[in-house]
Amino acid sequence: MKLTRYYIAFKAILTKEVLRFMRIWIQTVLPPAITTALYFIIFGKLIGEQIGEMDGYRYIDFIVPGLILMSVITNSYANVVSSFYSSKFQRHVEELLISPVPNAVILAGYVGGGVARGMVVGITVTIVSMFFSDWQIHSYLITLLVFVLTSILFAMAGFINAIYANSFDDISIVPTFVLTPLTYLGGVFYSISMLSEFWQNMTMINPVFYMINAFRYGLLGSSDIPLGMAFAIIIGFILVLGAFSLWLLKKGVGIKN
Repeated sequence: MKLTRYYIAFKAILTKEVLRFMRIWIQTVLPPAITTALYFIIFGKLIGEQIGEMDGYRYIDFIVPGLILMSVITNSYANVVSSFYSSKFQRHVEELLISPVPNAVILAGYVGGGVARGMVVGITVTIVSMFFSDWQIHSYLITLLVFVLTSILFAMAGFINAIYANSFDDISIVPTFVLTPLTYLGGVFYSISMLSEFWQNMTMINPVFYMINAFRYGLLGSSDIPLGMAFAIIIGFILVLGAFSLWLLKKGVGIKN
């Protein structure tokens, strides 16, 4: 009986989240596709032809995994942070918290919505990339795993940002000053072998670097780091952020006060 009630609650939250971003798909799905197309034209075609090959691949093929994952990261994060903060701002999040639904189900519903948007945008961007590159998927399993796990991780990060946010300005600080630098410095447009030893060491402390390389291995079969290490770091971050999110919900941080 409880499992059925929990499933209905999860389905309700997830459905709300999916309908929320699909109703305004022109604002949520279309812009990443256009932005990625511009990246391919400018960096892939115009600049890429001057660069030539990187790690044995055409430059435009090399940047495909990073651009796809960058759109997944951004949209998974943005969907949850904006949705949950709106629930706080409109004061209807209390209805969820006083309902007989575990915090884990509430978290799973919001994260599921972020993953859904990340998947929709990621697939859209992947289709766009096929017009510019003729890459072949090296491993479907690894590609899908990294795709989903990365989306879950940043959906949880967006949830934490929303809990601590006190204004709409606060939900844009982390994406602007943290998420964007980590993504661009995570090896989307270059191989770590091009960097000096100092910057290689600096890059190795960037978690996004491991996600992009694991995804690049899934698509192209090439990675600058061991695949096992990448998955360990991704799963480790998911467990830490998940536990922290549940603790914040239990304590009512940013909600009860």
